[in-house]
Amino acid sequence: MSSSLVAYDDSDSEAETEKTEVPSTSSRQTNLPSSSVNRVQYFAPETWGTKSTYEIRPAENTDSSGTSPVYEDPPEHYTQNNNTDLTSPYFRRAYGDHTALCVSYKNYQHASGSSASSGNVVSQKRIHKDSATAIKGIRPYIPKRLRQENSSVPEKKESDERESSDCDVKLGISGEETLRKTSELIKPYLGSKYKLTEVPRSLIFCMSKHSGPVNEIQWSPVRERSHMLLSASMDKTIKVWDAVDTGCCLKTYSCHSCAVRAAQWSSCGRWILSGGFDSMLHLTDVETGKQIFSSKNDFRISALKFHPTESNIFICGGFSPEVKAWDIRTSKVLQVYKAAVQQTLDILFLPEGREFLTSTDAVSRDSADRTIIAWDFQSAAKISNQIFHERYTCPSLTLHPKESVFVAQTNGNYMALFSAQRPYRINKKKRYEGHKVEGFAVGCEFSPDGTLLVTGSSDGKVFFYNYHTARIIRTLSAHKEACVSAVFHPVLPSLLATCNWAGEIKIWQ
Repeated sequence: MSSSLVAYDDSDSEAETEKTEVPSTSSRQTNLPSSSVNRVQYFAPETWGTKSTYEIRPAENTDSSGTSPVYEDPPEHYTQNNNTDLTSPYFRRAYGDHTALCVSYKNYQHASGSSASSGNVVSQKRIHKDSATAIKGIRPYIPKRLRQENSSVPEKKESDERESSDCDVKLGISGEETLRKTSELIKPYLGSKYKLTEVPRSLIFCMSKHSGPVNEIQWSPVRERSHMLLSASMDKTIKVWDAVDTGCCLKTYSCHSCAVRAAQWSSCGRWILSGGFDSMLHLTDVETGKQIFSSKNDFRISALKFHPTESNIFICGGFSPEVKAWDIRTSKVLQVYKAAVQQTLDILFLPEGREFLTSTDAVSRDSADRTIIAWDFQSAAKISNQIFHERYTCPSLTLHPKESVFVAQTNGNYMALFSAQRPYRINKKKRYEGHKVEGFAVGCEFSPDGTLLVTGSSDGKVFFYNYHTARIIRTLSAHKEACVSAVFHPVLPSLLATCNWAGEIKIWQ
């Protein structure tokens, strides 16, 4: 019988223990790397349903080479024999989720202590290594946790940040399942009306996988799947995030060759419409990532909006005097709206979709003629271009969820209130000011209950205004770079998403 390197207190006799410690220890000890000695001690988790520890003992038989001991297994789980079934319930529970076998060397300290007192330090734990002549019926298992320790930890973290689907792997679920699920946090609110919005105070998630400025963010319009947040970035990508439960990136879409300036959910939540500086329009399936509709436009795109009632029709505008209406079903342009401008900054459909507004870069010396233009959707006729008369452009427009009014963000560092009915008169008594725009495409939005008006700011702050009084309720120091968008969650009260010019997305509550 060959000698073993491990000494146990429950050996047959002291003489046998001494035999295992004395002969030719120098050659065998050098073959054991010191780093592998301290890796095998794990404690059994409570999920195994037992509080007892398991003890591995060398059996009386060895393989043909006489070097590798055969280990006896816990009798309460399977019988002691050489032809152990690796598909038994014990092994499936231990290794099914790549979890290391949890063992505890009950008498290791006593054994090593006795050997140390005798001046011999051979008695120590070791990992059973696979040899050329493997034991019949037993295949040694190296836990994934031990295999990964050979690689450096910093390199692993950097690779996790580069991979967009790492969160799916960590969660143990596929991206498709996560996209289709309904968050447990959202379910209690689906059957009730939206409650009063309060100002968010605490940071929930900080998501920073975009390598360029984030131009736009939008929650999914489908209430059951509103845990998903869409983001479009200057790094040429579109991302979908689980911004309610985990803060992980679920999907990354790289269908554009230049910066993505605008992106919108479809009303069904299954598609994403995007346009960018590559003049391309893409309609992407959220789950598969395939392009359902793609078309080359004749100008760079900076604004996109789906029709509120016709889900197959959308309008796009950009670096052109024209605004176009497209039909996804035919992949053709339905209507062209021409104005004597150079660029369209934003598009806003009015209720029922019969009319829409465009904000442009047209500013004259004394007035802002054609800064906001109202259009008839069917006839492509201009309804009015004398809506806003101050010398500021309006980078964004937003509609009140309950009242027939809309707000225009201006480069004069204030937001102006207008009627959403003809002749779209400005409300001179209300002006929401205090934040800074300074040339950034800073967005603004109402809370779902219509009580608050929220906007970003070029200094990285978020401003909350009382809609009725136009007073600042609170400011939130959200980012270090310019905050270009802030949007409230459509279902969860007081949940807010913000993004900035440095590529960060933050969730607040």
